[in-house]
Amino acid sequence: MSKRDLAFLRVNYLRGPNIWTYRPVIEAWVDIGDFEQLPSNLLPGFTDRLVAMLPGLDVHRCGVGEPGGFILRLREGTWLAHVLEHVTIELQNLAGSRVGFGKARQTAEGSGIYKVAVRARDEQVGRAAIAAARELILAAVDDLSFDLAATVAELRELVDRHCLGPSTACIVDAAIERKIPWIRLSEGNLVQLGYGNRQRRIWTAETDSTSAIAEGIASDKDLTKTLLAACGVPVPEGSIVTDPAHAWETAEDIGLPVAVKPVDGNHGRGISLELGTREEVEAAFPLAAQQGSEVMVERHIPGNEHRLLIVGGKMVAAARGESAWVTGDGRLTIRELIERDINSDPRRGPTEDHPLGWVNVDDDPPVAAELARQGFTPESVPPTGLRVLIQRNGNVANDCTGQVCPEVAEIAGLAARVIGLDVAGVDLVAEDISRPLEAQGGAIVEVNAGPGLLMHLKPASGAPQPVGEAIASQLFAAGESGRIPVVGISGSRGTAQIARLTAWIAHLGGRHVGLACADGLFINRRCIGNRDPLGFDGAQSVLMNRTVDTVVIQSGARGILNDGLPYDRCLVGVVTDIDGASELGEFHLSTDDQLRNVLRTQVDVVLADGVAVLNAADGRVVELAELCDGGVIFYGADDTSPVIAKHRAGGGRAVFAREHHLVLAAGADETLLPCQTSPHSPAGQPVPESLQAAAAAAWALGIAPDLIGTGIETYEGSTAAAAVTA
Repeated sequence: MSKRDLAFLRVNYLRGPNIWTYRPVIEAWVDIGDFEQLPSNLLPGFTDRLVAMLPGLDVHRCGVGEPGGFILRLREGTWLAHVLEHVTIELQNLAGSRVGFGKARQTAEGSGIYKVAVRARDEQVGRAAIAAARELILAAVDDLSFDLAATVAELRELVDRHCLGPSTACIVDAAIERKIPWIRLSEGNLVQLGYGNRQRRIWTAETDSTSAIAEGIASDKDLTKTLLAACGVPVPEGSIVTDPAHAWETAEDIGLPVAVKPVDGNHGRGISLELGTREEVEAAFPLAAQQGSEVMVERHIPGNEHRLLIVGGKMVAAARGESAWVTGDGRLTIRELIERDINSDPRRGPTEDHPLGWVNVDDDPPVAAELARQGFTPESVPPTGLRVLIQRNGNVANDCTGQVCPEVAEIAGLAARVIGLDVAGVDLVAEDISRPLEAQGGAIVEVNAGPGLLMHLKPASGAPQPVGEAIASQLFAAGESGRIPVVGISGSRGTAQIARLTAWIAHLGGRHVGLACADGLFINRRCIGNRDPLGFDGAQSVLMNRTVDTVVIQSGARGILNDGLPYDRCLVGVVTDIDGASELGEFHLSTDDQLRNVLRTQVDVVLADGVAVLNAADGRVVELAELCDGGVIFYGADDTSPVIAKHRAGGGRAVFAREHHLVLAAGADETLLPCQTSPHSPAGQPVPESLQAAAAAAWALGIAPDLIGTGIETYEGSTAAAAVTA
């Protein structure tokens, strides 16, 4: 019976560092069936059809190391599991979720079964992409049609729904570049940067330093102007009005032309500019009233609208808006001219990939009002050569950062400080941004909290600006990583005891400790829950706690295989043993060598200034030392261990037992701890490995030997210790 299929046996999302990479991946176990005997070069026309569907595959390097490498592999012959990897990557890229990592490896369970891992920024997007990749590949094999446009549109919709928005994502990316860890706290854009008591939080372009009072002030345009004017910032004269007649009365007092806008609107909605007649002013009132709680009339400022992004009181980016016009040809209607001359611009569109939005005269009342002011409707046919203004306050999306007058930048920074915003979008109108405002009659018209960053990331013209880096630098000073000491413990022997004792010693040292182990979740001596304490979410809940300054987390091989580690890096990584592969058969593991590749993850994530604590009595664990970016402390039964002797000879650190005492050794130097008894064994018995490992982990944390000894002595008998061991 033919079995020409790609059958998914399991699809899983690994959220943390895992056996494949440091970052989240979608992992699929795939049975390629009869295709095991039919690599790509034996499938007639397959490669040409696949590349025709996905021409972007041409830039995939694959193992060749240069663009076109994957196409070469296709023509030479590669298996469809490998093809699944690359097609999944390409579909995510087409949907706007940029990824590049992928691996495909055959398992030892039988011919045709592979594990495929592909970087995925979001689980739902990753699952949908790999499922769509399977369908596309099978269509290419059988020369069937495949609606790529519809598939990409569906994936893009998932990206828009589930992935971080561009403003949040650029800050997170900047944090990642600085090795700052992050945790997504909601399905939206609430993100934690850093761990424990060193964390900061962002929500799009708002931070945990964004004042609620300042945000409230910024949402009230009239109050904003009052405060700015009191500090000498140029603002347009204006006041709140109650009805169309009042609006015209105020306009006459101010002097024409005027602008009519909602007091608390946003994104330019409901704003009408350069109004010079009673009819125009009164018609603009309901447009503004629909977009805000109150309406204001103010002096019209000539020039283009500009948005200056202020971070920490300093300008970091600026963008300029431009009016939109069409020119009549005596044949086409204004509606048709808009489509031909404005909406045809490839920079315009409905998604975040488009810096400019479409102009829709039916859904934008100010556009219709602007046309009416000029005596036109959307169906009017303007004479040849006549320019018609379509949108006066168009998209502010043209970068002009390098053109901003220093005095203007300083005034905008002052405006943000007056309102009290750490991150602000300051809107001003000026004819020439390179000149001082007052010299040209320019003014600041709004100050916005939580400003959008897309205009600075993907401008319609000019260079993108590093706004994410600016905000990340405002949150974390140079050299700060937002990290607290994290101790990760993996293996199968005594890991819960190691975790609890390490946490107890750290607590005695005055630290506020979070602990996630098999016995529950703890903050210092208080149990905060026992539900899934070894799970990814349970461990991350400890990392999210704003009171802790040190965290100890027990993670087994099963957790790494199911979810990955719950932290990106750790200061101390403990591996006790590599044993028990027979209990992990459902993961296609059968040998301890395979298990070694799982538990090495714990060592892979040790920071360069961190320490791996490794059992010198287990040869496979000893081999992990060469993979560690940081230092190594070996622990073992006694100092006769050849591994410990060699390590000490090179100046390395070790923890071992001698005559029922615990010894901390650094090269030739030794410190003896009083450990003739322990909480795990009767008096006079050998010091347990778990106690040695905990002492080594505490030493790696920088805890003094005397305090380590005290912690060991008090662990069993004290009330506090009983809380830890309960």
